[in-house]
Amino acid sequence: MGNKLSKTEIKKAVALKYNNLKDAVPKIAASGKGILADKILELAEEQNIAIYRDPGLVDALVQFDIGQEIPPELYQAVAEILAFIYTVDLLNSPNSNSND
Repeated sequence: MGNKLSKTEIKKAVALKYNNLKDAVPKIAASGKGILADKILELAEEQNIAIYRDPGLVDALVQFDIGQEIPPELYQAVAEILAFIYTVDLLNSPNSNSND
């Protein structure tokens, strides 16, 4: 099963927010299907917010309300994504010591 949508599937998107100084776990910041999903992705791109595509995880997260903490059964999956994004952001920061 690839990442392409079939004609019967509706695009979905979920945005998470996490402040390690204030939040115990990440929360749902935005969630939507169809046109709203497109808008969430568009805003993320405009704000240079990392976009990670995982249809299975989105299907699980889209069920929860905005402002709700992610459930414990999704902690591991979300933690791996946040660690990946943190690493990419660190490597792409102006203070990075990489010499590409």
